[in-house]
Amino acid sequence: MSSDSAPDIHDGDLKAFIHGMPKCELHVHLEGCLTPSLARQLAERNNVPLPPSLSSLDPSQTGYSFHDLTSFLAVYYPNLAVLQTEHDFRDLALDYLSRAHAQNVKHVELFFDPQAHTSRGVPFPTVIRGYRLGLLMAQRTFGISASLILCFLRDQSPEYAMATLMEALPFKDAIIGVGLDSDERDNPPSKFGAVFQRASKEGFLLTAHCDIDQANSITHIRQCIHEIQVERIDHGTNIVEDESLISTILERGIGLTCCPVSNSVVTADFKGAEIVSLLRRGVKVTINSDDPAYFRAYVNENLEKMARETDLTRRELIQLQRNAFNISWISSWRRNHFLALLDEYEAKTMQTQVQMVNGA
Repeated sequence: MSSDSAPDIHDGDLKAFIHGMPKCELHVHLEGCLTPSLARQLAERNNVPLPPSLSSLDPSQTGYSFHDLTSFLAVYYPNLAVLQTEHDFRDLALDYLSRAHAQNVKHVELFFDPQAHTSRGVPFPTVIRGYRLGLLMAQRTFGISASLILCFLRDQSPEYAMATLMEALPFKDAIIGVGLDSDERDNPPSKFGAVFQRASKEGFLLTAHCDIDQANSITHIRQCIHEIQVERIDHGTNIVEDESLISTILERGIGLTCCPVSNSVVTADFKGAEIVSLLRRGVKVTINSDDPAYFRAYVNENLEKMARETDLTRRELIQLQRNAFNISWISSWRRNHFLALLDEYEAKTMQTQVQMVNGA
């Protein structure tokens, strides 16, 4: 084994190595951070019935039951009924950010789905004010850096998306970018071209989901790159099927926010080989948790899966974090600060690893 190889997952040193890395998470849905325990607390506080996914779940269980993307969404959206007040949205953000802080995440960019709440009568200002307060409290309490990305639901109409964008304009100081998520089937990115164009004119940065192994995956990735002109693509590993698109994202520096654990639940493959191949070709791939309360894995567990089930080296695990900081939507001085922390960590841990190998 070379001095920078990642040891087997059973080696406790690997978990310590991953935990110690300064990390950046760019693909995590706030609504996907609603744990069963928090959902029960909010249902009781708001005097609302438990969603079906919870009423049938043993209270001792820490995750929800589903087996593919369709069954996941059937659990995901009904659970949101427990979120009613600014206090609730604040607590949801704080709960995730406290867990991220415990895993040594230094910066996170969080998706949120306002339409999942406005469609059931919760006002947009209630959602954004609650989330914004949660981020501010976490920044003061934990020192964690965090930003919000508003996602449009692609299985809703472009008109609804545009109306949501208009509601967001008074809160531009709290939202760094916009994205596109939910059910991709028959909902191509081009459907929302005018919405993204307006968002860009308003100063929002752009990203969009291109879920793995969906119908017309390559067409959707191409639309994101050439029509929407995104800065990032969420998931997107099907890009390996088109060399010209790989060349384009390399040229433009477009990053991919990949989520191996959720991939392995909603499809038959976690796309580890594709992620490694793209990384080694210089694509700015990153590792993220997606909906950690549902997939029962936060960013550290996703990195552990990559280390356990691929041949990634320790230096490559660090490079995944370097990629994340480099494609994050933060100021240059903050990026340089986080990259300096990562460089220090790499120098320290690589020196220790060499000493261990030489002493073996």
